[in-house]
Amino acid sequence: MIHRRLLELAGAIRPAILALAGLSLLICALHIAFAWGTAQGLRALMAEEADLLGSFGFLGVVLLARSAVLWLREWLAAYLGAGVRIRLRARLFGQLNAVPAAERDTGAATATIIDGVDGLEAYYTRYLPQLLTVLIVPAAVVLLVALASPAAGLLLGGAAALAVLAPRAWDARLLKNGRGRWAAFSRLSSDYLESLQHIPLLRSFGATARTGQRLAAQDEELRGRTMRQLRLSLVETALSTMALHLGTVLVVGAALAAVMSGQIQAVGALTVLLLARECFRPIQELGTCWHAGYQGLSAVDGLEDLLSRTPGHAETGSWPHPAHSGRLELAELSFSYPRTRGGLHAVNLHVASGQRLAIIGPSGSGKSTLARLLEREIDPQTGSISLDGVALRDYTAAARARSVVVIAQDPVLFAWTVAENLRLYNPTAGAAELEAAARAAGIHETIRRLPAGYGTVLSENGEQLSGGQRQRLAIARGLLSPAPLLVLDEVTSALDAATEAEVMDAVAEFAGKRTLLLIAHRPSALRHATGWAYFSAGSLLRTGDGALPGADLQARTNP
Repeated sequence: MIHRRLLELAGAIRPAILALAGLSLLICALHIAFAWGTAQGLRALMAEEADLLGSFGFLGVVLLARSAVLWLREWLAAYLGAGVRIRLRARLFGQLNAVPAAERDTGAATATIIDGVDGLEAYYTRYLPQLLTVLIVPAAVVLLVALASPAAGLLLGGAAALAVLAPRAWDARLLKNGRGRWAAFSRLSSDYLESLQHIPLLRSFGATARTGQRLAAQDEELRGRTMRQLRLSLVETALSTMALHLGTVLVVGAALAAVMSGQIQAVGALTVLLLARECFRPIQELGTCWHAGYQGLSAVDGLEDLLSRTPGHAETGSWPHPAHSGRLELAELSFSYPRTRGGLHAVNLHVASGQRLAIIGPSGSGKSTLARLLEREIDPQTGSISLDGVALRDYTAAARARSVVVIAQDPVLFAWTVAENLRLYNPTAGAAELEAAARAAGIHETIRRLPAGYGTVLSENGEQLSGGQRQRLAIARGLLSPAPLLVLDEVTSALDAATEAEVMDAVAEFAGKRTLLLIAHRPSALRHATGWAYFSAGSLLRTGDGALPGADLQARTNP
């Protein structure tokens, strides 16, 4: 089955697919040559001819050539398959990276990017080349057989057509059921991933049994769909096998009848029999290749879903130079979330280079939305954000990453070593720099007590660390960044007030002349602010210079 969308995705690999098909044709030609050579060798053996050695020498050469071409085809298929996986996954990851976090289904995306792409590898490297082979080889063999015995050729052609076309009647139904199975598999993958990530929460609410029952029901649904799929697949295989064996019997019968009538010699019947086998060989291999690449076809819906998502923003920037002063300008900046009134409305704000601005206001006032806009997870609907006089959207992704860094309240840590996590923004940072940043964030002593210190491999999302330790590790990571603008979004919410004050003192000293946006509710996180901006209901209501007194700040942030 040829899928138009998958052919479009094939793009640059089409010549490689044709090369694989060419090698498959060559292998089939060598199979046919071996069949013909075998018949000629047996004829020479029965006739006790002198060139018997030459006949079997020919077979040896064909065997060696076939082995060499087969090895080349497998090598090329493996090489092409790796390229297919890399290109498709890079494209899917790029698309997924541009989709807003709220619209991502990690489990379903994982199933598509891993299992679906693996299935597509077989579709491109096995099924499509073999399909091209089947369009040529059986017809050529039927023609050869017809030259020896027209009746046998006619029967062989009919059987070959039946073996190819009869199973195709089931393909549409097989693909429809396969898509349903893939949807069930994606849902199960998504729910399993979500449940595994939140086992402690499920346990604390006594919901593990209910969740297990729900997953078991989904498992049973997937099993049922898989068994229905298997039954359909077996029917398809049975039709092809029946045509193969029936065709072979009829061809042999026709060849024997031709021998008895004197139309061909006995060795001619043997040649017909061996060629009949070579006629059906590529058809049998097509069935095997179809089942290998079938999962990729089933995953088309998942691929289409990912590729059709509207990106939160388009990476069209061409300015390659990172900002150096951290001067920030917001002009009539507006963003609204779908079907809500939340967001920001016509915000105008100037942040001077080196300023430490406290962004304050009640929950839902738009403070974290501003952070998301600054890291371009989302783009404003109207207005603009400028950094050092250049629109934020005009920076390349690499330049923007070295211009502004947002340190979030709930940081993401990878299952890498502590040092590798710290070097995320600055891969070339040395050991002394890592330690200095960790000391500034108040996490150095904690790291030192880990089994391998900075070489300790963290568990998924750093689960062996407390919430406050994870936040401080993220602060250290952000401080290592060369970006002149740092946005600290509630980064000390998991710390007690005394520890928060100590950490923010050290951060202020380590940050030096960089511009800081400090988003927080507690006064202890804002003690080093040199100015403030008060937000409410998505609007910027007031701004001021100088650090705010604790009581005044408390009143403003909790109106």
